[in-house]
Amino acid sequence: MSKPFDTEPANRERSKCERLLRRAEFSVAKGLDGYDFSNVRLPDGYALDGLPDLDFVPRAQDLVFHGKTGRGKNRLAIGLGMRAVERGLNVRFHQTAELVLQLGKAKRDGNLDAMPGDIGRADPIILDEFGYVPFDIDGARLLHRIIAGSYERRSIASATNIGSGKWGTVFADDKLAAAIIDRIVHHGRLLEFTGQSHRAGEALMFGRTSAGPASEPKEKTKEQAGTLLG
Repeated sequence: MSKPFDTEPANRERSKCERLLRRAEFSVAKGLDGYDFSNVRLPDGYALDGLPDLDFVPRAQDLVFHGKTGRGKNRLAIGLGMRAVERGLNVRFHQTAELVLQLGKAKRDGNLDAMPGDIGRADPIILDEFGYVPFDIDGARLLHRIIAGSYERRSIASATNIGSGKWGTVFADDKLAAAIIDRIVHHGRLLEFTGQSHRAGEALMFGRTSAGPASEPKEKTKEQAGTLLG
């Protein structure tokens, strides 16, 4: 007969996982189950098994998820973050523009040293919508501080729809953008997300569901789209 205290280790582990999940602050908590990798193009020499195994984390390697909106970048980044939480890792998820705003506020309030310290205890760090919103020079410098402080210490996974050649327009300074790219590229891997938008493919307003396209003919769907968007 099992003793009551036999469940204590399991309870502690569950409590730890729940605590790490709250701290991660994922926008949506979705694991990797059911994720379709068919439209994810991996770099040469990198096996797919390496991603869910989180082999990049102990090596302090960076990942850049690049592709148009709706291709599954955010979903994969969160799925990997959830896997890291399950393994007891201290993950932080940030919308990049929101992080820059928080850093700017911390600087104005005189608390800037405390916030990077919290991020510095995280591994991996996930930066979603990287470059979607341009930064002023002060914001770019604050973000550079986070990236430079993580270099060769912890992994950063960034999801972006902006090619690195245009990062100078996002960071308000070509030299600063070059410094950020240099650090990310040195120990980083680029994953390209192709195919059609998952959200458009499942859009309810076009008569589709997550289970697949609606039963109406395509001609009618096009008419609906023209009415809604025209």
